Amino acid sequence: MVNANMKLFDDFSLLHNRYKLDMGNLQGEFNKTGEKVMEVIREWEQKLCSQSEKGGYSKFTGNLSEKFMDEVRTHLPLIDRVGIIVTRKPSAFLSGFSLKKIKL
Repeated sequence: MVNANMKLFDDFSLLHNRYKLDMGNLQGEFNKTGEKVMEVIREWEQKLCSQSEKGGYSKFTGNLSEKFMDEVRTHLPLIDRVGIIVTRKPSAFLSGFSLKKIKL
């Protein structure tokens, strides 16, 4: 998977390392590049799991998929943060929120 997409994974690895240091400012770029990486990861995960299902090991496919993603996370620990949307403004619902003190 990595050898077939070496440039994409190299670029994402550099971005991933920068993202560790500055999550707030790089979230948009991380999401954009991470989306392409996730497409490649899902494609290879599908190839791996579909072969095990064809081989009669369908009850093990869920575990295989989880192990595959765990291996991805060992190399890219923040991969699960791809797609997070960060909003800087407080929502309208919470802006007028206050708690009144109860007198006993």
